[in-house]
Amino acid sequence: MANNKLVIIGGDAAGMTAASKVRREQPEREIIVFEKSDYTSYSACGIPYFVSEKVKTYEELIVRSPETFRNKYNIDVRTQHLVLEVDTDNKKIKVLNKKEDKELWESYDQLLIATGGKAFCPDVKGYDSENVFGVTTLKSGINIECYIEEKKPKNAVIVGGGYIGLEMAEALLERGLEVTMINRSEQVMNTLDPDMGELVSEAIIGLGVKLLVNEELAGFEVNNGKVTSVISNKRNIPTDMVVLGMGSRPNTDFLKGSAVELDSKGAIKVNAQQQTNIPDVWAAGDCALTHHLVSKEQVYIALGTIANKTGLVAGGSIAGEKAVFPGVVGTAVCKVCSYEVARTGLLEKQLQKLNIDYVTAKIESRTRAHYYPGSKKIVVKLLAEKNSGRLLGGQIIGEEGAAKRIDVLATALTHNLTLQNIIDLDLSYAPPFSPVWDPVQTAARKLINDI
Repeated sequence: MANNKLVIIGGDAAGMTAASKVRREQPEREIIVFEKSDYTSYSACGIPYFVSEKVKTYEELIVRSPETFRNKYNIDVRTQHLVLEVDTDNKKIKVLNKKEDKELWESYDQLLIATGGKAFCPDVKGYDSENVFGVTTLKSGINIECYIEEKKPKNAVIVGGGYIGLEMAEALLERGLEVTMINRSEQVMNTLDPDMGELVSEAIIGLGVKLLVNEELAGFEVNNGKVTSVISNKRNIPTDMVVLGMGSRPNTDFLKGSAVELDSKGAIKVNAQQQTNIPDVWAAGDCALTHHLVSKEQVYIALGTIANKTGLVAGGSIAGEKAVFPGVVGTAVCKVCSYEVARTGLLEKQLQKLNIDYVTAKIESRTRAHYYPGSKKIVVKLLAEKNSGRLLGGQIIGEEGAAKRIDVLATALTHNLTLQNIIDLDLSYAPPFSPVWDPVQTAARKLINDI
């Protein structure tokens, strides 16, 4: 096994975590990584903060460079190499060397696919214009920063009100741009229930974002290779630049026609060891499905935490360990200026689809004791199973000190805790950090009366 060739497609979180794990376990093994960009092991989650200039240089987002992997860890990282095709019958991949514009075939004994996600955009004319930006790779973040520095845009349109859309709204506001956001549903953040999404919509309007809801992208007006106007189903919006915030899709187009099994949206199906349906082929990160511990369904969630964890499991599995990834509960947080937004578990619409009988409660509290300086408003919503009281989901919106409380609820979901279990938790208390009853416990106390 130690002499077998491991080929990894994709050199970011999942791919390089797996490569590093295999190298630790099998020091002499041949490991080749093909990465389409110039960069490895970077924080895509940090891109909005680089654009806002909270992070001064893009190098600060890079954990380990290709040179470090090659020289220190003996991992053969080949940047500017784009994989075009996977032939699982003959155990080889077709690769384009972008620097030399040459195609080659590379054999493998074991293969890990870790190609991540790509910004979704409807197939409309002009989506590839020079001032239309996705936010999925470090290169895309560098492109946005360079465009702002060189072209000095006055305004921007963000298409989509999810995590990326909101974080980029903050970044562009801080750079002095006028920001318009179009969102196809009634409220931003479709990963929240509508009543909680409404609070986020109100918050970003208060920050100065022009929010246009129930509007969909219909097209672009393009002049000389640049978008000059975004066309929605209701109006034309003149703009200097466009940011796509409509979510991520698995970057798996190169697998079409291969034997690797995908779901309807192109995500790779894997088992708990990150193995695909093909022997000796694994997948991890934003290109793969994962198991939801609450709904028991296979889901696609593109987050850096999951990418790193599934990459570690894939690396362990490839190295011969019995590593497994148990699954996720769908925990996520984001920040928009002074507002923090967090969620975990299932939404009301998901519970209804699963025919789960549930109860819900929402409370307003404070992040610290009400009398302590800097105390801020926090809103907590909990969903629990009727009769049993088992927690099913939670959402939190507030200012400083609000969002990380979601981790208590994520822990509760992971271990099937009930509302009573949450009330009984010995959570920390001091006036600078919390009211005497933490807001998540206050919400549980309110909801337990309804089960």
